[in-house]
Amino acid sequence: MTEALEIKDKCDSDTIALVEKFLRFLEVEKKYSLHTISAYRTDIFYFFDFLFRVKAKTLEKNDLENLTIHDFRKWLSERLPNHVNASNARALASLRSMLRFFNQNGLIFNQEISKIKTPKIPKPVPKSVDQIDIEKIFAEILKMRKTIWQAKRDIALLTLIYGCGLRISEALAVNQKSLENSQTLIITGKGKKQRMVPLLAIVKKRIEEYLAIVPFKINLDQPIFLTPKGKPYRRIDFATFIQKIRRNLNLAETITPHAFRHSFATHLLEAGGDLRTIQELLGHESLSTTQRYTKIDKVRLLSVYEKFSKR
Repeated sequence: MTEALEIKDKCDSDTIALVEKFLRFLEVEKKYSLHTISAYRTDIFYFFDFLFRVKAKTLEKNDLENLTIHDFRKWLSERLPNHVNASNARALASLRSMLRFFNQNGLIFNQEISKIKTPKIPKPVPKSVDQIDIEKIFAEILKMRKTIWQAKRDIALLTLIYGCGLRISEALAVNQKSLENSQTLIITGKGKKQRMVPLLAIVKKRIEEYLAIVPFKINLDQPIFLTPKGKPYRRIDFATFIQKIRRNLNLAETITPHAFRHSFATHLLEAGGDLRTIQELLGHESLSTTQRYTKIDKVRLLSVYEKFSKR
């Protein structure tokens, strides 16, 4: 690609040809977007610029073959004052990808970069859904669905995810047998691990309202959420529906079915819930996963969750 020619004053023709070959590989074989390829090219360019300044000479193929872990550490050290860890991790990934391509294709043999650890990137803080937006979404469901039983289904499903902190797959797997206890719900989560979560009155009420009018006979061990053809409701269909709703209402793109699970955890934490209890309710194997919620600003009051749970 011609973009790689921007390094022509820093590299000899053989080295430029190697970079062009890698970028063509990304475009033709990997079918990366032009934006992604441009990001790779930029990262590679700045690395070559660094080497050019350090070595004070035009870069050749053997310079790449002779790179050591110390060269990569110096490069990262120079970047630290002006780049966050996420940016450094991406740049390192670009170089790893290029050098791996060179190694696998017998162009250059150098595996020193494998000795460098990727800078730690903080996991994004989960995005919760504001109470006012939850109410807007429920109202929009009633407007968008052609039949009342489908509207009741989606409202019951969303209430179940939010009111019990379930993953969408867990909610869609709920059957009438698991609802036999009016106080709790037994959920089978990741790794087939079971956990018990409280069944709020509002959750039970909305599920019962849906079951009372669903036009299909549902067996005890059959998932209760069904399509108009009587088939199990699929997560992709529900996620697509929520996407349409949030765009109709001009809400944040972070509002997905999973965001309601985050909302459950966020509102409980803000209401004074302890991490260990929330960890168990969510089915998190590691407490560190649950601890991400402690980074959320505690600006909501206990009444937010109580207001919803009493409906």
